[in-house]
Amino acid sequence: MPGIAALRLEDLYCDVDEFCRLFLPAWHRQRLTSGERTRRRASRLTLGEIMTILIYFHQSQYRHFKAFYLLHLSRQGRGEFPNLLRYNRVVALIPTALILHPPALQTLAEPVQK
Repeated sequence: MPGIAALRLEDLYCDVDEFCRLFLPAWHRQRLTSGERTRRRASRLTLGEIMTILIYFHQSQYRHFKAFYLLHLSRQGRGEFPNLLRYNRVVALIPTALILHPPALQTLAEPVQK
């Protein structure tokens, strides 16, 4: 797989979703065994979608997330993200995705071994 910058949105989402599918169960098990308990309230956007939006923002030419979200994603991204939330709600969900952002970027940036 090429570097993250070369990925299309659909490919990026597939890779991030695969990462979440493999990483999240182990991460939740580890948090439960360490005694750390937090609420896991369901959202209309999955954690993979939030992470994809953040990575997609970093690939874009926008300098500010608010402009990217309101001017680009909320207008042109409804097809890719049909359950898109209001800007304020997405900003509130970003910290949950940032916990997994470094391991995801490291995993996604690794070249595929054949």
